[in-house]
Amino acid sequence: MNTLIGLLIIAVGSFGQSSSYVPIKKVKDWSWESFWLTQGVFAWLIFPLLGALIAVPSGSSLGQILTVDTSAALKAVGFGVLWGVGGLTFGLSMRYLGVALGQSIALGTCAAFGTLIPAIMAGTNLFRGEGLVLLIGICITLAGITVIGFAGSLRARNMSEEDKKKAIKDFALTKGLLVALLAGVMSACFALGLEAGKPLVVDGVSDLFKMLPATLMCTCGGFLTNASFCLYQNAKNKTFSDYRKTSLLVNNLLFCALAGILWYSQFFGFSMGKSFLEPESVMMLFSWAILMSLNIFFSNVWGILLKEWKGVSKLTIWLLLAGLAILIFSLIYPNL
Repeated sequence: MNTLIGLLIIAVGSFGQSSSYVPIKKVKDWSWESFWLTQGVFAWLIFPLLGALIAVPSGSSLGQILTVDTSAALKAVGFGVLWGVGGLTFGLSMRYLGVALGQSIALGTCAAFGTLIPAIMAGTNLFRGEGLVLLIGICITLAGITVIGFAGSLRARNMSEEDKKKAIKDFALTKGLLVALLAGVMSACFALGLEAGKPLVVDGVSDLFKMLPATLMCTCGGFLTNASFCLYQNAKNKTFSDYRKTSLLVNNLLFCALAGILWYSQFFGFSMGKSFLEPESVMMLFSWAILMSLNIFFSNVWGILLKEWKGVSKLTIWLLLAGLAILIFSLIYPNL
């Protein structure tokens, strides 16, 4: 029962993350770098800080938690900087492939690397016992993502250039796939950052929130990478004037804030949901892949709702549904 509750909580947060790119469509007359940086302030600084503050028990402070192991905090920030590269290219993958296909490829790669690398570093034998179950679960996840990716390639092949541009303004399959793969590999560093940040806990911290200080360290590192790139693009493209468009400021800040809290909800829910899973169980080891698989599932649901798959053949739709079904099975398999 506890496992089911944990999965449901993770699913709610995952739905929030998969919905976070919808409000960005409401941001008006800002360049990509301007809205990406602004939503990042909310997603990677403000809301993670508020979340970390919730984790502070009575009689302690956030500063005490973050300095309980300075080495762990710095490692989490370092992995966050690397994850930031994934965050940048992740945004570009949405731009070139759309919400559905872009998130599927990027998050699928992230699920595999983010689950297997920590397991290997912990000394898990992937060819015996729980390690083998974990490896098979990852293979099932990747199989579902491959089917979804193939459906995406069929969609691209069968759509006219005009239809592609209507669904996804800057559609570019080859460039988008390369960017999404890079995004997935680098985004897996977030999982490594959370592992490195495990010591950032003091007595009295609730199990529900104990992962949130480490999450803050990771997102701060990612913000450094993203802010540096976005400010460079602002200067290069002369788009600092975006922030001075006062008539749009309230609208754009509102939707960037909404995108930010929806994005952060995945890790807030992830922290809460993991507390219901059995420690050292296969489900706990598989939890990162579960989060990524749910993100892929819900992003494709949004892709359908946003008509990114409109006009494709029945075969393409059936392949998409089959891929989603395989992903759902990958969530159940480790607990069988």
